[in-house]
Amino acid sequence: MSVLIRLDEPRRRPVDTRPSWSAFLSMGFRPFYLLAALQGALFVALWGFGLGGTQALPGPWWHGHEMIWGYAGAIIVGFLLTAAATWTGQPAVRGPVLGALAALWLAARVALLAVPESNLWGGLLSVAFFVAAAGLLAVPIVRSRNARNYIVPPILLAFATANLFFHLGVANVVALDVRHMLHVGLLIVAGVIFFMGMRVIAFFTSRALNIKQVPNSQLVNFVAVGGALGMAAAVAVGAPAALAAALGLASAAVNLIQLARWWHRGVAGRPLLWVLFAGYFCAAAGVGLYALALVASPALTSAALHTVAVGGIGLLTVGMMCRTALGHTGRPLEAPPPMTLAFSLVLVATVLRLAAAWPSPVAHLVLIASALCFAGGLALFAWRFAPWLVRPRADGMP
Repeated sequence: MSVLIRLDEPRRRPVDTRPSWSAFLSMGFRPFYLLAALQGALFVALWGFGLGGTQALPGPWWHGHEMIWGYAGAIIVGFLLTAAATWTGQPAVRGPVLGALAALWLAARVALLAVPESNLWGGLLSVAFFVAAAGLLAVPIVRSRNARNYIVPPILLAFATANLFFHLGVANVVALDVRHMLHVGLLIVAGVIFFMGMRVIAFFTSRALNIKQVPNSQLVNFVAVGGALGMAAAVAVGAPAALAAALGLASAAVNLIQLARWWHRGVAGRPLLWVLFAGYFCAAAGVGLYALALVASPALTSAALHTVAVGGIGLLTVGMMCRTALGHTGRPLEAPPPMTLAFSLVLVATVLRLAAAWPSPVAHLVLIASALCFAGGLALFAWRFAPWLVRPRADGMP
């Protein structure tokens, strides 16, 4: 009996490269990364030229809200929905459900501008978005008994609660300092950055440079993330400034120490890595500066907030969007040519925004330059990745 052995290679299944809604709504990062990049580029450019906001939600409040709960919120949800499928082994949120969640986020942006006499309609939609996202994440996490990530839905609910009280404060429904609620929202985002960074930066570095991964102990994780979230809670309830500052300084110190431990000289030559290190450094340094501002020098407050917002959020999000989108669309994990420029523009935006925080005759011009650099970085991401985010994976995998 003879056996026939085929020596020719099997034919590779053709890859469908046409844009489609099914591809666009196949994983959370696809719609939310693209929507966030477009919204961030447009809204920051408008803010730089003094535009934006309404009668009910004046410019500074609109700008702060849209960058924290709009831009950063969309990327956080997109990242978590994508990561949860890996963490839990459960099917990813996709299709009409994902489309409805993205529509809810977009409706909040529109309502805040389309109903100028009230911020509550857009605010309720914005809060509902995070509550819905928390619910969608809780289902696979609880179903798979993924105890390590039980904290994720409560963090999103805390983010939603800060959002709610921000809008109630703006509308004078409750008496509170609206600025503090913006600070709380920003500190929660910093906590999420530390949560994500502790999970992936050492891992990404190890994989890219083919070196041993630096471990993070449970105590380190707890102080790094819990310190920032505890600081946010302390500011929210008006706890003594010394307590909030101690929590923030502990978190900042641990995160900076870990960042130094993760560092390898090869990082400097890899844009997909150095942008994450730079962003994480800014987030940790900003939290530390905010702690010092609470107890020593209030003049540091603006610099602290924008170190987190522009440097931390800006660099981390554009870097993480690029890295995860490349991996999940089946492309090599090397920054496409425009993205190194995009990272550099956001880094320059950070430096300029900190310079603009100090009084000078040209501060407004420096602010405009910072806004244009930030918007330019996000626009480059949208331009490069939009064609990939609306198409199936390049490697033909599901």
